[in-house]
Amino acid sequence: MSSSNRDQVPAPANSLGLDAPIPRAAVWRVAVPTPLRKLYDYLPAAGLSATEIARVQPGCRVKVSFGRQNLIAVVVDPDAVADIAVSKLKPVQQLLDDQPVIADDVFELCRWISRYYHYGLGEVLSGAMPVMLRKGRSTAVSKKLWRLTTMGKGLPEGGLKKAKKQAQLLQLLQRHPQGMDNAALKAEGVSTAVSRAMSAKALIEQVEVFDDQMMGERLDSRLAETELVLTEEQRQAVNGVDDKGFAATLLEGVTGSGKTEVYLQLIHRQLIAGRQALVLVPEIGLTPQTRQRFADRFSCPVAMVHSGMSDGDRLDVWRRAKAGEVGVVIGTRSALFTSFAHLGVIIVDEEHDTSFKQLEGVRYNARDAALVRAKQLAIPIILGSATPSLETLNNAQSGRYNHARLLQRAGAAKPPKMQLVDVRNQNMHEGMSGELLAAMRAELEQSRQVLVFLNRRGFSPSLMCHDCGWNAGCLQCDANMTVHLTPRHLRCHHCDSRRQLPDYCPECHSANLSGEGVGTERSQRALEQLFPDYPVLRVDRDTVSRKGELEQLLEQVNGGAPCILVGTQMLAKGHHFPNVTLVAIADADAGFFSSDFRGAERISQLLVQVAGRAGRAELPGRVLIQTHHPEQPLLLELLQRGYHGVAQSLLVERQVLSLPPSGYLVMLRADARYEQLAEQMLQRLRDELQHLAADRVAWVGPMPALMLRRQGRFRAQLMLKSTSRSILSQLTSAIVDWLEKDKQGRQMRWSVDVDPQETI
Repeated sequence: MSSSNRDQVPAPANSLGLDAPIPRAAVWRVAVPTPLRKLYDYLPAAGLSATEIARVQPGCRVKVSFGRQNLIAVVVDPDAVADIAVSKLKPVQQLLDDQPVIADDVFELCRWISRYYHYGLGEVLSGAMPVMLRKGRSTAVSKKLWRLTTMGKGLPEGGLKKAKKQAQLLQLLQRHPQGMDNAALKAEGVSTAVSRAMSAKALIEQVEVFDDQMMGERLDSRLAETELVLTEEQRQAVNGVDDKGFAATLLEGVTGSGKTEVYLQLIHRQLIAGRQALVLVPEIGLTPQTRQRFADRFSCPVAMVHSGMSDGDRLDVWRRAKAGEVGVVIGTRSALFTSFAHLGVIIVDEEHDTSFKQLEGVRYNARDAALVRAKQLAIPIILGSATPSLETLNNAQSGRYNHARLLQRAGAAKPPKMQLVDVRNQNMHEGMSGELLAAMRAELEQSRQVLVFLNRRGFSPSLMCHDCGWNAGCLQCDANMTVHLTPRHLRCHHCDSRRQLPDYCPECHSANLSGEGVGTERSQRALEQLFPDYPVLRVDRDTVSRKGELEQLLEQVNGGAPCILVGTQMLAKGHHFPNVTLVAIADADAGFFSSDFRGAERISQLLVQVAGRAGRAELPGRVLIQTHHPEQPLLLELLQRGYHGVAQSLLVERQVLSLPPSGYLVMLRADARYEQLAEQMLQRLRDELQHLAADRVAWVGPMPALMLRRQGRFRAQLMLKSTSRSILSQLTSAIVDWLEKDKQGRQMRWSVDVDPQETI
């Protein structure tokens, strides 16, 4: 092949050519990690024998030349029939695997995501692999495992009672005679220093074991701690899940009702049967405490998967889960693509949370994709929430999902009492009323804890000149910059641009600058001055961004000493604070006036979740909600009928308007360097394609985005709405084809968002 041919992009599969088709089994069809929705044909790598070529299966990785770059692609069809001549195809540079690295069920899940969300299969498959595999790292590696020596095996019981950590390591290796590596021991809380100390005593030894020598021991199904006695509601929920075949169950339980105990007992059934479990949680902050809860219960290894881990650690968990060495994997949405030896159940905790929807790259919903994976594997899936999404609730009420409800809190805990605080005409101290401050002082003086919820980070949402009215706006976005004092700077929470906090107004040169509004940082400072005898702990992305910070803070809170917690919605998701008896919601108004049709659902879920942090143990809980609109109908309905009552009203409203779950949406977004270019392109798209399914699909827009300029680019959007999912999908496919071929469309950024969680 000439050098000019080598620089060419390979021909797309099924493209037309004048030469005769290549003989069958001579072409590999691969998915290349690009946004293009095409598969590409290559010849087998040079030097491979006929036997080696015949062994290649879908899911094997190959290194290919694509244009001017080398990429790691995935074989989709190793037995393809090409429509162009051999002379126009390039050979694969290298076959990286003799066995598929992507499990069959994960491969099929990626195919579904590619079709349903209209993204290239190569882009989806690449995102499904650990980063190290995307870079071509080999999966056939050796491990260094710690095992008991003959002396260690003969150590009498209680021989290490004065060295608790060494005794723990001894027990772990007794349960895992095959051996455990440092990563597995670290997950169990055993440091390398403990291993070295035991090795120095000749009680354990480190041996190198290759993949083909690993026995794949059966998972230990014994419990490390006794199961709790289930309430009648919990028992019915556990018994209602059939381990044989696919079934989706909504576990709707009020906060503190013991959903986690239901999860634990369902997982134990799987471990007894020799199967594994996948638990998806919405936030990184929930994975350490959830893992600890599960690790305390089970004797088998429990692993985490989330973006805060190193690439090496994530690859190690992937290998161990695929080999069947891990019993439970807990992680955020990307954990969905973990390969398992024997996956038996999937649990999606806080299934309503918008964090399960990816907003960049491939815009998939991990909750919905988890349902597809469970169906492919014919295993049960549990969707848990105190405030289920309207889509999930509708599926349960229509009979498509099983519906288990936990209406009572576990143990002696009672639901908190919710009360509105009308702050109109009241003197406020940094966003807090006198009534609220008095209630906080009363709780603290009784050695209890208080949680103050404020969903705004920073010191103040904006900086303003009191003399001329100038506001510190972002230079890249149509948004004000947030004031931060530790360290002192202005930051845009949309594009993360930062600049120095000015001493003088750039317009009138006045020094009379002031922060407008209250953020968590400002609330913390005010509360520290008002309550100097009590620690004030702030929980937001600015204070717990580094590894281990959140765990340290939660450990301090769970110590039980009186304190004040101030934080954003990070505090609302699944945390258990047994000594918090008062939850103060500083500002409940903003969410009720959202332009997004999901706004009422979101604010109702958030308020109920935050309120659920109060009174989770023996002490009664109370929730004070500050508002300037105490007569707001939705707020009153939430207090009187609870979330379930609000959800029923919203379902009726959605049905009338043919909005999800009674209808389906697709959002097209585009942005360009110059104003109106993106909107003009979307208008041309509508003009040329709106005749397709015109009587079944409504077009809304194009229109400028609510925040027109973001990161220096001007944004527009076009929404499609239909009561037919299939017709909307067919139209979306035609739209993507048009955008990929349109000259202007290729020169700007655009995205397709199926089932969007935000429409503004």
